[in-house]
Amino acid sequence: MSKDSLDQLFERLQGEFDIEEPQRGHQDRFLDKLNQSNGTIAINRKRPTWWKPLSIAASVLLVAVLGYKAFGPQPSLEQQVVEIAPEVSQTEFYFANLIEQQVQQLKDEKSPETAQLVDDTLAQLQRLANDYKGLEQDLVNGGDTKIILNAMIINFQTRIDLLREVLSQIENIKNLKLNNDESFTI
Repeated sequence: MSKDSLDQLFERLQGEFDIEEPQRGHQDRFLDKLNQSNGTIAINRKRPTWWKPLSIAASVLLVAVLGYKAFGPQPSLEQQVVEIAPEVSQTEFYFANLIEQQVQQLKDEKSPETAQLVDDTLAQLQRLANDYKGLEQDLVNGGDTKIILNAMIINFQTRIDLLREVLSQIENIKNLKLNNDESFTI
């Protein structure tokens, strides 16, 4: 066929071409008819649509996890310290119990003669506790772990030594008062 005969063919068939899209499901109906006439099974070329809902669900889950990480509850300072150095919690529990017992004993020994000593000691203990919180913050912020852990232990030991010394001084004051009372005659 020459180019002229093709041009003439298209001119003659002008306006008779089917330019409409087939109806929905046309391909499926065509494959069904083809399968019935040949007795063969054609592969359905529809792609599964399960990936779309799955990708949407994964996106929502990712946004939820990132939102929780960014805006969710933050771990406390103590929890962060335990994550960095788990042995701190055991040590702190031991020392804190010992210190609490001695503080209670100190408060029980408070009298008019020892009131100033007890109050000063409690104030000093509060300063040492604040220093300890600062050491915990330094540990969380990424300071030298060994040095900070050593300083934390020294802080506890200092508090215990302070309490023992003050309790010893209170005992001396009580003994001195008792001796003065015994030697005083009417």
